[in-house]
Amino acid sequence: MTLRPAFSPAPGHAASPQWAGFILRQSLGLMWIAHALLKLLVFSLPGTAQFFVSQGLPGGLAYPVFALELLGGLALIVGCYAPQVALLLLPILLGAAWLHLPNGWVHTSPGGGWEYPVFLALASLVQWLLGDGAWAWRRSDFARPFQARGSAL
Repeated sequence: MTLRPAFSPAPGHAASPQWAGFILRQSLGLMWIAHALLKLLVFSLPGTAQFFVSQGLPGGLAYPVFALELLGGLALIVGCYAPQVALLLLPILLGAAWLHLPNGWVHTSPGGGWEYPVFLALASLVQWLLGDGAWAWRRSDFARPFQARGSAL
């Protein structure tokens, strides 16, 4: 009986975590870019800033949030330090969840619930744990979970 270390792929399935990381990375990247473009093209950045103020947040916060969403989404798509970027964007998702908390669970509730941002926060944590995935441009073990360092992921 051979014991495999934790986080090792199942025999014969070594490529599966690589593709899982890639697919998740692409999905999260597209989501971030879509949300940034929504702020820019639909609500406008000044309109987004006004919304932030109406929620008790500094209006100027809308601009760095937009930039982080757009640049973070692009970094995820191309695979530039994807686990670190997913972790860096986590506070935006947690802030969105906090903002939507009074609206209830389901995101289709009036004003949007907290379900979607919490799901995306968990997906971002999974990206951090999985690593870059296949077809990543830049990789780094910096700020990665101890078990994942030096692994093929």
